Amino acid sequence: MTPALWIILISIVVLIIISAFFSGSETSLTAASRARMHQREKKGDKRARTVNLLTKSRERLIGSILLGNNLVNILASSLATSAFIAFFGEPGVAYATLIMTFVVLIFAEVLPKTWALQNPDKFALAVAPVLRPIIVVFHPFVVAIEWIVGRLLRIFGVRTDQIDNLSAQDELRGAVDLLHLEGSVIKDDRDRLDGLLDLEELEISDIMVHRTSMQMLNADNSSDVLVQKILDSPFTRIPVWKGEKDNIVGVIHAKDVLRTLASIDGDRTLFNVMDVATPPWFVPESTNLKDQLNAFLKRRTHFAIVIDEYGEVMGLVTLEDILEEIVGEIADEHDVNIQGLQTFPDGSISVEGTVPIRDLNRAMDWQLPEEEATTIAGLVIHEARQIPEPGQAFTFHNFRFRVIRRHRNQITALRVTPLGTQS
Repeated sequence: MTPALWIILISIVVLIIISAFFSGSETSLTAASRARMHQREKKGDKRARTVNLLTKSRERLIGSILLGNNLVNILASSLATSAFIAFFGEPGVAYATLIMTFVVLIFAEVLPKTWALQNPDKFALAVAPVLRPIIVVFHPFVVAIEWIVGRLLRIFGVRTDQIDNLSAQDELRGAVDLLHLEGSVIKDDRDRLDGLLDLEELEISDIMVHRTSMQMLNADNSSDVLVQKILDSPFTRIPVWKGEKDNIVGVIHAKDVLRTLASIDGDRTLFNVMDVATPPWFVPESTNLKDQLNAFLKRRTHFAIVIDEYGEVMGLVTLEDILEEIVGEIADEHDVNIQGLQTFPDGSISVEGTVPIRDLNRAMDWQLPEEEATTIAGLVIHEARQIPEPGQAFTFHNFRFRVIRRHRNQITALRVTPLGTQS
């Protein structure tokens, strides 16, 4: 073998190694965790900062890597072809094509990319400092190539400047769901993270205590009756109405009542509810939970009366209601234990009509739609387009809903069976 052929052989090996470097770099830099790189950069890691700079412009990064990769692969194939022609003559072209395809595929594509995928963060940190000056050198050529590609795509009506990117919330939600499927995040943690991401999408009307379920005080009742109702109530804050229930004139706090009773030596006849009540805070039902949470924190209060666009009272919302959307049900020793959900061995459940669909989905890990109704009874009425009678059954969204009880025009109990569990 002549010295010239040895030089060609060594050059091919070097070019394959360079091609492997480009392939592994592409895979690692696109698969590396942006969040972890950001945290490492905040801690002063210069290599992580380089990774973030490179990935900030993905088009420039990928264009430079592809340009370099194609250059070395084509050059390696050309050298291999010339070497095989020198050995075998004209059939050397076919031999070179077969052998270089195998070599490039194994050693310059599959092997480095598989290696990079094993630990993309570590691989990216290692290659980024070397790759950065290469991208700077290739930048003018990449810009020219992108301009040509953009003009060609416009001929076919494709606009490269109109890219539909996922929002940060969608990206986080997708990552959480994926980690849950892989077993890295348990269901409870996934629900909490989803609840936090949903705050901006949910409105107060989706979680409020409806007016029909509100416990209120009539300011016209005797002081003895009012004090007894406050002491018997499981709630700390109670709205006070006067004349008619829509006329809420204040909110009473149990702690203020105790202080007042202590100051008058427990004489209930001297107690005046309006002297203790604080002015009510009214909020529109269309306010999203994120804004309402910020408003609660800013005002340093935990309780608000919800009204509709006409100023009519629709219900109430508390800081605890919003927090429960994130962490799940919060119960204490004074909460009334209301059994709203009961499961059966056949996979069906008995559920009260007032149970929110969102809570049911969380508890059972179902995917019932929440857009058209807030409660499970509301969903049945919406889909049935009528107010069903007890005993009637409906099938939709891959579930069977049977009405168990109804009070006037309100469905109070349902039996829900996933179709996949029916015997």
